[in-house]
Amino acid sequence: MERAVFDRMAELDQDHWWFIARRRILASVVERIVRPPKKARVLEVGCGTGHNLAMLGQYGALEACELDDCARALASKRLGREIKSARLPDLSMFERDTYDLVALLDVLEHVPDDVASLKAILKRLKPGGALLLTVPANPWMWSAHDVAHHHFRRYSKRKLARVIGDAGFEVQLLSFFNTLLFPLVAAARVVGKVTRKESADDSLPSAPVNAVLENVFGLETNLVGRVPMPFGVSLVAVVRRPA
Repeated sequence: MERAVFDRMAELDQDHWWFIARRRILASVVERIVRPPKKARVLEVGCGTGHNLAMLGQYGALEACELDDCARALASKRLGREIKSARLPDLSMFERDTYDLVALLDVLEHVPDDVASLKAILKRLKPGGALLLTVPANPWMWSAHDVAHHHFRRYSKRKLARVIGDAGFEVQLLSFFNTLLFPLVAAARVVGKVTRKESADDSLPSAPVNAVLENVFGLETNLVGRVPMPFGVSLVAVVRRPA
């Protein structure tokens, strides 16, 4: 990502509606669908500024890696111990057959070889271990936001299913999410294309608007994995290494 994107992330990741509601939704997915064992071994690959570490750390012994030096320094401070540097698909610094849960949250779209990266993660999981994966959905929504975040791609549901299968995973959950706000986000992206907007749309809205968006997005906490989500801004998957 651009340096400015990481700087904004560090400023906003505890207050912005998207970060707050997304963590709540993903925690619900872990608890209801992944169901990691007590004292699980957990790894977050591409942890950014560390805004998901506290959430993931409640499920067991947590390790993490991040490529960007400045983001990694902040994440290490938040975790209270060193976070390793890694560039997918190279995860040679982590033991094979070790982790009950690996989180790859809005990272896969940043790497050139997505299948090789997932294969590397598969080898780090225990047999039956789970990967929690999120990616941006809908290639037609490509915008300045994706350019600023240095994305290689957005995924269709069919494309992500194929990549997951090619890497050797078994799918437990594959669903759209950020569905309730999809019309609003999609309209903003279309307007951005028409007006040739060149910046990412990740600024913090006013407090009342931020609260409304958080509450609306947060309604999906009890929906994802329980009811079909026919469309959305993002995709979430729980996939497992075959036992």
